[in-house]
Amino acid sequence: MAKFIFGRTKDIANRSNKYLEEALFRRVFQKGSEVRSVRTELNQYLKSRKRVFKWEVGDTIKELRHRKLYGPALKLSEAMVKRGMGMTVSDQAIHLDIIAKSKGITAAETYFADLPEASKNHLCYGALLNCYCKELMTEKAEGLMEKMKELKFNTSSMAYNSLMTLYTKTGDPEKVPAVIQEMKSSDVTPDSYTYNVWMRALAASNDISGVERVYEEMKRDGKVIGDWTNYSNLATIYVNAGLFEKAEEALKELEKRSDKSLNAYKFLITLYGRTGNLLEVYRVWRSLRLEFRKTPNISYLNMIQVLVDLKDISGAEKTFREWLSGNPTYDIRIANVLIGAYAKEGKLEKAEELKELARRNGAKANVRTWEIFRDYHLKNGDMNSAVICVTNAMQQGRGDGSKWIPSKEVVQTLMSHFEQNRDVDGAEVFIENLMKVEDELEAEVFESLIRTYAAAGKTSQSIRRRLKMENVEVNEESKKLLDIVCVEE
Repeated sequence: MAKFIFGRTKDIANRSNKYLEEALFRRVFQKGSEVRSVRTELNQYLKSRKRVFKWEVGDTIKELRHRKLYGPALKLSEAMVKRGMGMTVSDQAIHLDIIAKSKGITAAETYFADLPEASKNHLCYGALLNCYCKELMTEKAEGLMEKMKELKFNTSSMAYNSLMTLYTKTGDPEKVPAVIQEMKSSDVTPDSYTYNVWMRALAASNDISGVERVYEEMKRDGKVIGDWTNYSNLATIYVNAGLFEKAEEALKELEKRSDKSLNAYKFLITLYGRTGNLLEVYRVWRSLRLEFRKTPNISYLNMIQVLVDLKDISGAEKTFREWLSGNPTYDIRIANVLIGAYAKEGKLEKAEELKELARRNGAKANVRTWEIFRDYHLKNGDMNSAVICVTNAMQQGRGDGSKWIPSKEVVQTLMSHFEQNRDVDGAEVFIENLMKVEDELEAEVFESLIRTYAAAGKTSQSIRRRLKMENVEVNEESKKLLDIVCVEE
């Protein structure tokens, strides 16, 4: 029985028992794409010592990179090399990119330096250049580009594209036209991405007429046929410039080239929403619903967010009810959009009701929910409720298992509240929770705590010792207060 993986049909069912009984990709992702499950499955495969075809390794690494699982991708790549699987120069270029993303640019540079000279061709140089550009290391990127020219590599449009993208991200869009001229003088054919980044660079310089000239040049050139990316790029530029009529013209052209995917509909709904055209938003939404009878949560999330942004709260509520009626897996992110809208309008009771509805449907409030309520309470001066929200968010943590840490400004605001109310116990409990998520507390937190003790007329036997343990140096004012507040045993 043949398996179909990434457009390739390979007969793996009849291979010997020395080989993995299923395609490597299927084994690694059989329990989903969460990093923990992927690592577990990959480790089990590596321990099994079962063989696989090289194409399976390449396809699996490709998908791991696509899903930004760079650690597992690197582990698989390194393990296969140790097992004697040969690497082409293309494989080495990919490996270099994975190292940069998982271990950092210094490790990637070391790997590049240790490559045999025969491997240091345009592929590995190009991979390192792309890494420099991703890390916004302009000087190193420009230096490497010059080195590639000295070595007379046939530089592709990809290398120039990386450099131009770097300039747009570092706030140097004025450098892009010179790169374009160099491409033309070197007979490097621009591709679709080249035109897109060129147009974005001109837009960043507020040269909309220049954007239109580039677009017309692309059409005249004929080597690049205007596709979805070009029209979506143009529409976005017009929207950002506030040229909504031109944006809608570009969006109409975009629709003609749409592949009718969920992402395409999402983009159209979002961009029509940014033009303020509610009728077009609903028209595209109806098309999406006809195309996808079982509409996924992510599409409802986008639609409701757009309606809220357009202040069509009744429409957002109707769409929310429609989503609920479909008996979906309850998604707290969708509820959060409406909760945020209610909180912004001062309708706390409705926001609380929606939070409770989510709980009854098995979806407890997440960090974002608590942030919404925190902001509402801070705005309305209800500091005790704000403390509860911040504490809940810290204790819950983010959905990916990482810690949630309140901003420095929020911490300062709440500590000032404890200080003003001479609430030593509240401050101590808050700091105790804060220390569970924050490795090092700012000196200002302890300075506020000391002032709170002083204001309350209370003493502590441990503050000085705690400062020493946390290696915190407080200001002179706080040191003086410590002599009063801190009573040694």
